[in-house]
Amino acid sequence: MRIIVLVLLLLMAAPSFGQNELLAKNYFDRGEYEKALTIYDKLYRKNPGRQDFFLYIIQSNQQLEKFSVAEEMLLKKLNGRRIIPHLYVELGYNYSLQDKDSLSDINYRKAIDFTYDNPVYAYSIGKNFEEYSLLNEAVEVYETAMARDPNKDYNVQLARIYGELGKLEEMFGTYLNLMRENPAYRSIAKRNFSQYVNEDPNNEANIILRKTLLKRSQSNPNVLYNELLSWLFIQQKQFKKAFTQEKAIYRRNPGDLTGIVDLGLIAIDERAFEEASEIIDFVIENAPTAQAEMQGQQYRMTILLETATPDEYPKIEKEFESLLDRYGRNGRSYALQLDYNHFLAFSAGKKDKAISNLKLLVNEELTIYQQARVKMELADVLVFDEKFNQALIFYSQIQKKVKNDILAQEASFKVAKTSYYKGDFEWAQIQLDVLKKSASQLISNDAMELSLMIRDNSLEDSTQTALKKFARADLLELQKKYPEAIAFMDDILENHKGEKIEDEALLRQGRLFEKTYQFEKAEAAYQKIIEFYKEDILADDAYYRLAKLYENQLGMPEKAKDLYEQIIYDFADSIYFVEARKRFRMLRGDVIN
Repeated sequence: MRIIVLVLLLLMAAPSFGQNELLAKNYFDRGEYEKALTIYDKLYRKNPGRQDFFLYIIQSNQQLEKFSVAEEMLLKKLNGRRIIPHLYVELGYNYSLQDKDSLSDINYRKAIDFTYDNPVYAYSIGKNFEEYSLLNEAVEVYETAMARDPNKDYNVQLARIYGELGKLEEMFGTYLNLMRENPAYRSIAKRNFSQYVNEDPNNEANIILRKTLLKRSQSNPNVLYNELLSWLFIQQKQFKKAFTQEKAIYRRNPGDLTGIVDLGLIAIDERAFEEASEIIDFVIENAPTAQAEMQGQQYRMTILLETATPDEYPKIEKEFESLLDRYGRNGRSYALQLDYNHFLAFSAGKKDKAISNLKLLVNEELTIYQQARVKMELADVLVFDEKFNQALIFYSQIQKKVKNDILAQEASFKVAKTSYYKGDFEWAQIQLDVLKKSASQLISNDAMELSLMIRDNSLEDSTQTALKKFARADLLELQKKYPEAIAFMDDILENHKGEKIEDEALLRQGRLFEKTYQFEKAEAAYQKIIEFYKEDILADDAYYRLAKLYENQLGMPEKAKDLYEQIIYDFADSIYFVEARKRFRMLRGDVIN
């Protein structure tokens, strides 16, 4: 009976104890050290084995500048029966807070010396040194422990610290050793390399890594070094050099073209079409199967489409037809057919032919997902052709067919967008409100943006006249009828002055001017937003687009740098913040680590 009562009392006390611990931590994190100290004192008296409580008491006293109290407690612990050598680091740090550097160094030395005799303490001592940014001391601890005990391995800690100390050669070398011993470290190492390596081949870290890899590759060839050289050259956008490394990897494992295909796709994405073309030709020539060859041909056509002029469209159409004659117009070539019909509808001006082809393709033997993709393309073409009701039927079928897939969410957004093009803003708004809550982040953001625009521009104008014009201009932009879209924006800006939609129209007009290479007009549109709508939601878009314009088209890097800086200081929550900071530092000439 006595045992049962004791257990019940402990169970009742446990929640109270946990709440006190959380309360103390909360006070500590908020800087209310007196309150935190009072609770931690009580907690520690009840649980003298809890070293974390002890350290919070030490740190609270230090924050309150009660250094002598902290010193007395630490000395008492260090003179106790239990050996806790990392507390010498705490004591040394306590002296450093009082500028007693000689006493501080003595105690740091005592902590390090423990490692020579007892490497088992290295982890806790080294970790304490790291917490106080005493990195050289941490290095000595880890290196000493490994020298004294071959079973100890602190290379992961050392590699990271070498980087923080700017010892790049040692960092790269240590990570390379780790990767050779265990391939699982490759992703960790690359992530850490990315903090030091950038797209500039003359950056110090890039040079050191390249030399280290080449030296090791010559003395002890290993496919790892080729992979990392390829990765480095990709960061530097030197795709031909990366291709050389990928071919060396392929020669060791013929039949596996994965690395080369991935490189080709990266080069396409970076619009390095000359290099991409050479890489994809290699894929086609060495494809192990007809399916792999067809995929290579699909990538080749992507490059042709990206680089072709309208005069070359008939030749491209023949090229597609020839490929489909070779590989067949069936489910196996569905991806190639999607690309072909997208080209016919959106570039070659042959919407009816694309619609006819896609209706045939949807009846081929396809997976449910492939069928949904074909219907999505068909619906997109029907929207492009302003056959909105037919498009809505196909989008609805996709929503039912792949209910829990992101493709269904995409179809739902396109239902809302199609209703928007039709001028049925109320139904579009209902669809968008659902998507804001349940869709993927990207679709949710797009839904929120369109929903906000519809709502904002329906409040003041019940007839939604300006919004209808804006939706029409959006559709014209989709149809690549840019002059007509610009004319609608001119109409809005002239006849709806002072209305909510004005800044939206300016931003969209700026984008249209960019697409038609009227860069000075685009500049003027973005400047108007910055001048008259500086506090509105689209201001950061205007700053960013204008900065990109100055940097890439108008050759004014200083102006671009100033605008990126304004985004950094005035729009910390902007989606452009990270990229603006990166571009600002690049233009300023920083070595980006």
